[in-house]
Amino acid sequence: MRKILAALLALAMVLALVPAVMAEDEVITVTVFKGDPGDQPFEDNKIYKKIEEEFGIKFEFEFLAGNLDETLGIKMSDRDNLPDLFDGGNSAEMLEDAGVLIDLLPYISEEKTPNIYKHIYTDNRIEQLVEDGKLYIIPNYGIYYNGEIPAYNGPAFHIQKKVLAWNNYVAPKTMDEYFDLIERYVAENPTTADGTPYTGFAILCEGWRHFCLINPVQHLIGRPNDGEVVVDVNDPNYYTETFINRAYAKPYYKKLNEIFKKGLISRDTFAMNYDQYIAALSNGTVIGMFDQGWDFGTATSALNDAKMYDCTYVALPLLYDEDDVAGIALPTENWKIEEHYINGKVMNKDRGAGISISCKYPERMVALYEALLSDEWQKILQWGIEGEDYYVENGRMLMTKEQYESRSNAEWQRANTANAIWTSLPKKQGIMDDGNAWAPDQQPEIKQAFMSDYDKEFLAAAGKGDYIEFFGPVTPLAPYGEAWEINKGPIQDDYDEFLRLQDELLPGIIMAEDDADFDAKWDSFVEQINPSCEVYSKFMNEEILKLVKLVTGE
Repeated sequence: MRKILAALLALAMVLALVPAVMAEDEVITVTVFKGDPGDQPFEDNKIYKKIEEEFGIKFEFEFLAGNLDETLGIKMSDRDNLPDLFDGGNSAEMLEDAGVLIDLLPYISEEKTPNIYKHIYTDNRIEQLVEDGKLYIIPNYGIYYNGEIPAYNGPAFHIQKKVLAWNNYVAPKTMDEYFDLIERYVAENPTTADGTPYTGFAILCEGWRHFCLINPVQHLIGRPNDGEVVVDVNDPNYYTETFINRAYAKPYYKKLNEIFKKGLISRDTFAMNYDQYIAALSNGTVIGMFDQGWDFGTATSALNDAKMYDCTYVALPLLYDEDDVAGIALPTENWKIEEHYINGKVMNKDRGAGISISCKYPERMVALYEALLSDEWQKILQWGIEGEDYYVENGRMLMTKEQYESRSNAEWQRANTANAIWTSLPKKQGIMDDGNAWAPDQQPEIKQAFMSDYDKEFLAAAGKGDYIEFFGPVTPLAPYGEAWEINKGPIQDDYDEFLRLQDELLPGIIMAEDDADFDAKWDSFVEQINPSCEVYSKFMNEEILKLVKLVTGE
């Protein structure tokens, strides 16, 4: 009898485990929201098919259409039907503050998830990533292995290559030289070859991408990207202030007003959405803009595909000259205006896909993250399938010209890459253990072999070996990282007011009718925004000091 009972008990235990085993093998559909516009991958996409075959997971993507914050608000209101993987784009803090993402730390350990563990615990990165003892999002970019390969895709003033060639390859160094070059070029070349008028300078103002409108001043006075504040890293108390309301911001917007009145800025630029902006850049009619290189990569690819290489852009690290700020107080007494555009590597904190509280299989999602962080899958996600998308020769990962050129084709990407999920997930950047680059575009042999003849000749004429040589050395990363990463939730109302006033009033200042109108609008803007600036500056300084103490222990 005991044997029978034992056998029945053993059978019951086996049967109890069957649903769990089946659940692991069952193909599930994972819903994914992306906080950026995008295109649906094709149904027969080979990488997603491979993920489905190996992990039993299919993806159903929803891409942003409309205002990001409004869309996130609507989605968060139905907490029982959230997307399984929730990428809040540049407003991911909204998801964290609303409590719609799970804490990932209980699922991560050196034994069960060694790839993730190494990714976030090496160099004590975890200390910068956790907030209130919890980790909601593993950064989608900014964690490097075996060092970095010099490249720059960040904030800068950009100008079409043909304009620099027209200027005998002399790159402007200051704001005044830059806009003077644009004005001279358009005066002599008012239209494209087909008669389309040029836009001298475009400004993207839509949503969170309004950094194109707001952020230039911090770079012109000599700081890297700290979001909406400047910080004196040489001050023991890390003096911090907003820059948009300071007297040293006025010369930039005054310059924009001058070129607007000359017809070099279109009134339409302040109403353009992102797609319209990309379309304008892609047709080669925009001479210059302030932007981050990654933000208009679609336009760069389109211009390269059309072999309009002369209409692609050179990034330039412009500064104010002494006359621009003569008699104007800078942030601190010993402040120097020096080029500090390229910052040391920084993790993309709070950016990427979190797992929502309504996801029915969080363990399976973490297991997927873990598997996709393996060297094998990182090669698949970044390079593709060996023999189809690249080949290996003497240990070096290489591509034919056809393989390389196909990568920039949007239709090919929808069929042959998993970019829609890859861009949201943690990834390896830098250099593989065997010396190959994780990013194909940074593989030296590929970069040199498939650079267009135009670009080779352009760089030679400009006396450069690479476009990064237009910049000075990298600025050591401050111990707090970059200030834009700080969650503004505790002062959300003041922060929202701070952003609202800039979005609403700066376009009108740029379009002012004359000097008197400009001065009146500027003074009114400063008066209105000062209260929120004061709150924001104080808060950011306090948070920066906390981070410095956390990192340095001092």
